[in-house]
Amino acid sequence: MTRDSKIILLSTSLLLMLGVVMIYSSSAIYAHGSYEDSLFFVKRHLLFLFVGLIVALACMSVKIERIREVIRPVMIGMIILLILVLVPGIGAVAGGARRWIKIFGFGFQPSEAAKIILILYMSDLIVRKGKMIKDLKRGFIPSFFVIGLMGGLVLLEPDMGTFVAILFIGTVMLFSSGVKLKHLFSVGLCMIPALVLAVKSKPYRVKRIFTVINPWADAQGAGFQLIQSFIALGSGGILGVGLGESRQKLFYLPESHTDFIFSIIGEELGFLGAASTLILFSALIWYSFRISLKIKERFSSLAVFGVATMLAFEVIVNVGVSTGVLPTKGLPLPFISYGGSSLVCHLAAIGLVLNAARRAEYK
Repeated sequence: MTRDSKIILLSTSLLLMLGVVMIYSSSAIYAHGSYEDSLFFVKRHLLFLFVGLIVALACMSVKIERIREVIRPVMIGMIILLILVLVPGIGAVAGGARRWIKIFGFGFQPSEAAKIILILYMSDLIVRKGKMIKDLKRGFIPSFFVIGLMGGLVLLEPDMGTFVAILFIGTVMLFSSGVKLKHLFSVGLCMIPALVLAVKSKPYRVKRIFTVINPWADAQGAGFQLIQSFIALGSGGILGVGLGESRQKLFYLPESHTDFIFSIIGEELGFLGAASTLILFSALIWYSFRISLKIKERFSSLAVFGVATMLAFEVIVNVGVSTGVLPTKGLPLPFISYGGSSLVCHLAAIGLVLNAARRAEYK
């Protein structure tokens, strides 16, 4: 195992351990009040972690060539799943969105897996197209159509955060493949009206944008969650109030064990704890990019690059939301936030990175 791979493995392991601790700390009281079991979320999280580790090992063991061989039919299957989740009776509704398929009492979120499948499919597509990717009709449009199709189905759930993630990841991968910038700019300009319409079609999305500008304008409504996040982060100071001593998790900060878990880290572990978390993520992402640049085989290189891009985007957005820099998107903090589909899929992605690093021929 290379030095880069060891750092990725160590960073991921530490983030996973931090996740278990912080999920228990942030959810125990809520879980006891709602389910009469303070370990409710921790037990489920550990189960997801176990499944995720098995999936990661499987992704490390399968030959990269085999993954590339099956990615096209898997992509078709993923599109079908994204369609099925929109069908009443199949897709489960929660929080006003139809994003889950229930299996044996557990919810599976296809849009989480869609990001990984898109990365692998785009890697294969870019390699197959070769220099043709620069051609508008034969390369760029077919490639961007796949991104738009998958993103559009996710947006119908609706899941604006994952839609933006899919759009960003796909666009960055196309950019890295050498497509002409004028093609990207043209599509970007054409999509601006569509994005504006998508935001205006849901009043709560407009509220989220204005809430970032001035959350105190509606302190008991749209701005409540963000203000509570500010209080949590501000209360932590340098060293934090102490592990398990958060006040904001006492039914003040909604989603404290999922989307806003970084705020609880900042409150309980302080600036040093929050900064250490970001350092671990930075190491994971930086060394993933390093591996992608060192790998000679292009499919593996692009796949690792896509995973690193996905992780960087999700961390920036989640932390940006918690600190009031970005509107609320609903993207979990990788490896730390509670969420089975997210945890399993992110561990699968790390398995793919380690697989590519171990098997590929380096430059």
